[in-house]
Amino acid sequence: MEDSQSVPAAGRTNWRRFAVAVGVPTAVAAGLVVALQTGALAANFVVSGTQFKLSAATLEGDGFTQYSGVLKDGSGNYIPAAMSGIQDATLTSLCQSVSQSTPLGQITLQITAATGVEDSADKDKKVQASNLLIGMSELGGDATFTNIEIGNDAGSLTKAGSAKGETGGFGQQADHVTIHSLKQKAYSTSASTFKLTGMSLKLLRGSGNECY
Repeated sequence: MEDSQSVPAAGRTNWRRFAVAVGVPTAVAAGLVVALQTGALAANFVVSGTQFKLSAATLEGDGFTQYSGVLKDGSGNYIPAAMSGIQDATLTSLCQSVSQSTPLGQITLQITAATGVEDSADKDKKVQASNLLIGMSELGGDATFTNIEIGNDAGSLTKAGSAKGETGGFGQQADHVTIHSLKQKAYSTSASTFKLTGMSLKLLRGSGNECY
């Protein structure tokens, strides 16, 4: 994806063309539940600029919006991102990883949850999340949308609560999204609740330990 326009200092971007990218990542640290006291979904925290990977066997999401946006890192740089909001989501066989070079070599933080429960009808066995906002750069998988609307004014989006963009920007929304074999790279996520059933967190040394 290329954009010939620069990102203005106010933190806005107005992309002429915006590709469909959907997904739900988890948090990048052991604190996996972020309480948003205002109830508003806004990427108002400073991101590290390091991307993390997430994979899942299945994602089911009710109330989906997407729009162009930007994130800000600790050096004050703006990062273009596809912002996606999902009001309620369930995931199975979730894996999230972030890998960095250290004086001890390559270290990967890997989190897994709800492994091997794809065929279960019990929602409590799956990862459950509400009021997600994701800033991502890449998404892959087999996606199906229900009642999708493409080309909305980003400021008019309503299907994922307050997850919407700037007036005049490009947006899209759907009642429901299903993704199989989800693979995603993201910079940030926020959520009002995030329940990870059967969570496992590991620090792994060496290469080849990311989710994909």
